Amino acid sequence: MNYKEELYFPHETVRESQKELMDAVDEAIKTKVSLIANAPTGLGKSAAAISPALTYALKNNKTVIFITPKHTQHRIAIETIKRIKEKYNLQFTTVDLIGKRHLCAQPGAGSMKQSEFSEYCKEITDNKLCTYYNKFGNKMKMTLEAKDLISRLKTQTLHVEELKEQSSKAHICPYEIAMQLAKEAKIIIADYHHIIHPSIRDNLLERMQKDLSDMVIIFDEAHNIPDKARDILSSQLSNMAAEYAAKEATMLKFYEMADDIKKIKEAIEKLAREKLSIESKEALITKKEFVDEVSKTVDYDQLVHDLLFIAEETSDFKKKSFAKSMAGFLMNWQGPDESFVRTIEKGFTQKSRPIITINYKCLDPSISIKPITEESHCSIFMSGTLNPTQMYKDLFNINAKCMDFKSPFPKINKLSIIIPDTTTKYTARTNEMYERIAKYCSEITNNIQGNTAIFFPSYNLRDNIDNYLRDICTKTTLLEIPNMSKQEKAEILDKLKQYEKVGAVLLGATSGSFGEGVDFPDNLLKCVIVVGIPLDRPDIETQELISYYDKKFGKGWDYGYILPAFQKTLQGAGRCIRTETDRGVVVFLDERYAWPMYGRCFPEEYQVHVSQYPIEEIEEFFRKF
Repeated sequence: MNYKEELYFPHETVRESQKELMDAVDEAIKTKVSLIANAPTGLGKSAAAISPALTYALKNNKTVIFITPKHTQHRIAIETIKRIKEKYNLQFTTVDLIGKRHLCAQPGAGSMKQSEFSEYCKEITDNKLCTYYNKFGNKMKMTLEAKDLISRLKTQTLHVEELKEQSSKAHICPYEIAMQLAKEAKIIIADYHHIIHPSIRDNLLERMQKDLSDMVIIFDEAHNIPDKARDILSSQLSNMAAEYAAKEATMLKFYEMADDIKKIKEAIEKLAREKLSIESKEALITKKEFVDEVSKTVDYDQLVHDLLFIAEETSDFKKKSFAKSMAGFLMNWQGPDESFVRTIEKGFTQKSRPIITINYKCLDPSISIKPITEESHCSIFMSGTLNPTQMYKDLFNINAKCMDFKSPFPKINKLSIIIPDTTTKYTARTNEMYERIAKYCSEITNNIQGNTAIFFPSYNLRDNIDNYLRDICTKTTLLEIPNMSKQEKAEILDKLKQYEKVGAVLLGATSGSFGEGVDFPDNLLKCVIVVGIPLDRPDIETQELISYYDKKFGKGWDYGYILPAFQKTLQGAGRCIRTETDRGVVVFLDERYAWPMYGRCFPEEYQVHVSQYPIEEIEEFFRKF
């Protein structure tokens, strides 16, 4: 295939492994067979997937939807599309979508919770209080100003922030403008929930006037999908949420309804006393146990109707309704037993208030994913850590071709070593072990001419080890905090750039802000140390997941426990080498990495080995350059 003539490819040259991925995507789309592609970082996945998909869509009147788990990954796709349009002088509409509340031009909307924003948006648009929506017009008839803005934007390729800025400047609702552009768009960049969540997907397709059968869907960073798909079909209810719902009813002077809702709270707390001992924090619970306990004092079905009525009344003066959330949970609770687990657990709020929660959690991501692949024209799943691909084919329960692609990086540019002299196993977590881990981390970072990131299984473990590390590490240390904002992450990256020559040390968590989805540009990291394996003690949900996958595939521990944890390890390790010219060292600091059970999980291109003299080996590696 001549890529310059037949495919709209954004670059002048194509790498061999990139060419192979493009061929695979092209074939998948033409044969309508899903593709699961394990394609290492740096291969150029976005361009390799978008190029054949967009070429096919333009020639066959289809739409490409490129979905990612994080907003930061939208920009890469948008830049790829810009290059294609400029290189081939093409005119087609592109739209970059994020959640409605993040697109909203109203001050403070982005900081609201989703349920709060939904009620808020409905209230101000229904009552004609939103001047941005008023200037758009309505779904039946747009204003001339809105039509003019759409006409100007449909030939541009804008990142979502640029679209929001231009719409806000014109004082027209950015979300409604985006929806109008999406009707004509040949390629849409969106978030996971836009497609994976059934009701959101149906609503979006209706608004865009598009059919799933005419869509080529590209799932970027697809290793996240199993957890995302399960979360979407899961729900929970706490005794505190029931208490707040009762207060809503009392505010409306529906005193009998409030008393009934309080009985739900009492039922949850009674079940906790029966099911949970002083030592145990969680237990299995059946559908019948909860329904029977509730039904002793109230009519279960009638209560659902009452809660929905309260929610409707509450929406007139309150943005968020606990009654509505509670009604949704009670309806979900009566769902199927197969592929789900029900639990009850106790814990504490941030203010140390006791809280009891009952959960209805999905175990099977294929419930969400399989219908998408069957209804869409074609689905492409790709990531640098879709390893093993067969696991994802099993988890999604789909007809798909599985392929592994070679890394484009020169092997000489990366050193991957295991230091087996420590472990973060629960049974070995002592102050002596923390001190030993800190000693290895300091010896390595003190000898690195540049920045190092150290990823720990948890922030708590990080802090325990940092108590020893701070006294012996000669470099400046930067601490990642949970749930960092974009601005906070940008500030950390700026500090690392400032320390680039002398070197600083970033201390984070494997599942934290920097372990995945953040690029460290220009070889900003010279070393990554992954401390331990992020294996939590299996809670009841994980135990049930292991059991479920064992019955279904005979691979419960692999699919439900070991491989998901190892992927977090590889995501963290992947922060070091991002381009073909980067050079760096990746250290796996735990004896378990040398065990066959875990060693088999390393991709072949890692060429990882156990090192008895790590400092000498690291120094020798950097002397080569």
